[in-house]
Amino acid sequence: MPDDDNLLQFLDDDLRAELEQWGRHGPGAGVMRDIILEKQRKRQARREMTPVRRRRDIARETLKADMLRDADRYHIHSVLAMCGLPYRRPDDGAVEYIQRYGKNSLVVAAGRLQDPESGQMVRPGLPYGPKARLMMLHICTEALRSGSPEIHVGDSMSAFIRELGFPVSGGKNGTISLFKEQINRLAAAHMTIGLWDGEHGLTLNSKPIEEFSIWFPKNPNQRVLWPSRLVLEDKFFKSLKRHALPVDIRVLRTFANSARQIDIILWLAYRLKQVNRPYMLTWETLREQFGSGIAEGFKFKQSFKSDFAAISEVFPKLPAKLGDKGLQLFPADPKDLFVPPRKAKPKQIRSV
Repeated sequence: MPDDDNLLQFLDDDLRAELEQWGRHGPGAGVMRDIILEKQRKRQARREMTPVRRRRDIARETLKADMLRDADRYHIHSVLAMCGLPYRRPDDGAVEYIQRYGKNSLVVAAGRLQDPESGQMVRPGLPYGPKARLMMLHICTEALRSGSPEIHVGDSMSAFIRELGFPVSGGKNGTISLFKEQINRLAAAHMTIGLWDGEHGLTLNSKPIEEFSIWFPKNPNQRVLWPSRLVLEDKFFKSLKRHALPVDIRVLRTFANSARQIDIILWLAYRLKQVNRPYMLTWETLREQFGSGIAEGFKFKQSFKSDFAAISEVFPKLPAKLGDKGLQLFPADPKDLFVPPRKAKPKQIRSV
């Protein structure tokens, strides 16, 4: 990094204009000069980062500086936070996936959809990967925001794809096709959700998306020609309202390309709210939760350490510590959680 005098010669145009506006001499000029130099150093450092590292650095600064807005508060069913979907594309012909966490469990079975071109009922396969998780997050959030199980997807889906930082592109490998594949898989899927509240067990057999009528344009600039909609099953919608987990979309946007990192964040967001004393999770427990697709314990440890380090980089105050025995969770100040609780609105004093 060049020294201050050399750095001044290579200021970005907007920072140079800001410096000239304040003047190089006079009251406050020295302080403003230092502020502008610090901005330039930060920009210079980010330019030397990889795109992934740069995204995390920007997210950490944003989360520290900006309060959570209602528009950034998304929701997902708590069981989907505890028991995730497959990380990678399942083998062709795979029709069932089972995931457990403690006494909670999720069974996903591949169902069928009608192919609009052939008219045949086809089995699109099991939902998987980061985009399936993000799609489910979007669907749950739209339903809760509107207070209705019926969701008009069309334009909101394109906006959501853009909000995640993906270009809205057509073609075989474009983002529309990739997200469309996952929403097809989710729409066909049947889920069996096992819930445990500490005293009672509840089994919910559900097809979360009960009705599905959606069309995605191949041209990202072309508008949807008729309303695209889906309807959540009433049982699932009622369960979602009781067991919705709040999530900061700004966080998941940062990790939108990694299914495992998304799962770790959702799981921690759920788990940390319940910790009232230091609690250790062994490596064996972590591997059962997040080790799908990694056969060797050593490789899982290395992978989990890398994922946890990336998340901790965005959340330096995360009340969790990774060590030789596993992951230790600590009681957290609400403001240090992934999604701080809503502030209570001040009571209005009625005049007499």
